[in-house]
Amino acid sequence: MNDPALAPLQCVQCGSEVARSLLACPSCGRLVHAEELKQVAGEAEALTQSGDRTEALERWRHALGLLPSGTRQFEQIAGKVAALGRDLETNPQPGAPGAKKSLSVGAGTVGTVGLLLWKLKFVLAFALGQGKFLLLGLTKASTLLSMLLSFGVYWTAFGWRFALGLLLSIYVHEMGHVFALRRYGIPATAPMFIPGVGALIRLKQHPVTAREDARVGLAGPIWGLAAAGVAYGVSLATGWGSWAAIAHVGAWINLFNLLPFGSLDGGRAFNALTKSQRLLLAGVIFAAWFLSGESLLLLLGIAAVMRATSPRAPAEPDRWTLITFALLIAILSALARVAS
Repeated sequence: MNDPALAPLQCVQCGSEVARSLLACPSCGRLVHAEELKQVAGEAEALTQSGDRTEALERWRHALGLLPSGTRQFEQIAGKVAALGRDLETNPQPGAPGAKKSLSVGAGTVGTVGLLLWKLKFVLAFALGQGKFLLLGLTKASTLLSMLLSFGVYWTAFGWRFALGLLLSIYVHEMGHVFALRRYGIPATAPMFIPGVGALIRLKQHPVTAREDARVGLAGPIWGLAAAGVAYGVSLATGWGSWAAIAHVGAWINLFNLLPFGSLDGGRAFNALTKSQRLLLAGVIFAAWFLSGESLLLLLGIAAVMRATSPRAPAEPDRWTLITFALLIAILSALARVAS
């Protein structure tokens, strides 16, 4: 029995049959979702005019999914997404994730450092009872059940205190990614835990520029640094060695994620750096290795030098990514040392 949902569509322009997986008619080139595309584009334009750039980004990204990649229309809308994302970085809208009227990403070195420190404000917000976003993922059955499964595995191996702290640290790291993705209007799932591996989130769309991808990638270590810092603060306040161990492992895990390889957070951030910025960052990493003695940093430094020699590097520098990456290396390596 044939399933109507799988039956081919008929092109309204030339009458040819079009497979449901195609975005354009192979005979005449007419867009399969032309009417929906017009509606979505109209909604996106209206949202842009009203100043709701995060929602506008979400609609424009939806429009990209209705267009064949490589076409002129696809490139035009991808350009709109890139421009809106850059505007959102330099002029965050009030009330949106990441909004801060007094800070500007383009305000130079001082502004960049301030922005990184401000991003850690969620710790204080959570302490004041405003951590609703962090609790959001725990309302998803897949996240909660996979977290409980991982908790049982880690409890058996390390004890319940360390297991709980480690899982919360990983969870906060992943929710940092979700936070950044939502800011750019990119749909994503809540974290899914895998015992012995960590956790992952699935993106329903992907960033269209290296700048966006770098900021989404570094959001995890930024939030992870805050979680490790809280664990270290608890260890100082209570004298519980297990929390110091959580801080040390949390800092180490986030350092590991900064390796400039593949889909790791560091790899995604490295894609936004020029060759000279990559070499400069490699120097920072080697300096941190010399001062802290953390052997993982030696691997990061070697990998950074290797990536710097790659012929694929953007021509436009990304100061925010460079400074944020360097600060994360410095602070995480220091925390890993003092908490050990």
